[in-house]
Amino acid sequence: MQKSKPATHTDRLKAASEAREAQLRRFASAPRPDDPALAARRAEQVAVAEARAARQAERAAKLAEEERLRAEERARIAAEAAERRRLEEAEAAEAAARKSTADRDAKARALALLAEQKAARDARYASRKARKG
Repeated sequence: MQKSKPATHTDRLKAASEAREAQLRRFASAPRPDDPALAARRAEQVAVAEARAARQAERAAKLAEEERLRAEERARIAAEAAERRRLEEAEAAEAAARKSTADRDAKARALALLAEQKAARDARYASRKARKG
């Protein structure tokens, strides 16, 4: 096994100098702001962002339309239910009116029957009184 020798001052200076040079090479090889490839990439990113925004707007419009249709459907159902309730109430009122008319007629017939029965009783009583004398 080899022993590692401690780095000397000159070794450290050399390593730092090499690191700076490597960094400068990387910076020099980086694309410039006026590079056509970089401009094309930025344009592509802008186009993608615009397309994404257009899809999001389209999706939002579609959701708004669906919500509007659902609201219209709920309103139509509520109107139909209100109309049904109104018709049922009208039928109930009509049935109650028919029932009260029938009840009045039945009461009138019952009163007429009672009056006839009373008249017949009174006639029998009067006839019995007339026989007795």
